[in-house]
Amino acid sequence: MNNHNELASHYDAGQQAFTTEDILWAAGIWSVILTLSPVIVFYMLMVA
Repeated sequence: MNNHNELASHYDAGQQAFTTEDILWAAGIWSVILTLSPVIVFYMLMVA
């Protein structure tokens, strides 16, 4: 139960403003998506 409470308090605190960790997570996820997108499209074109 304690873990759930910590997660909830972290989520509530995160709603006020973006933290550096949130920005780094978003940048990392988007960089992976944008990097893999052309590869996936190229693969689909080659297979199709």
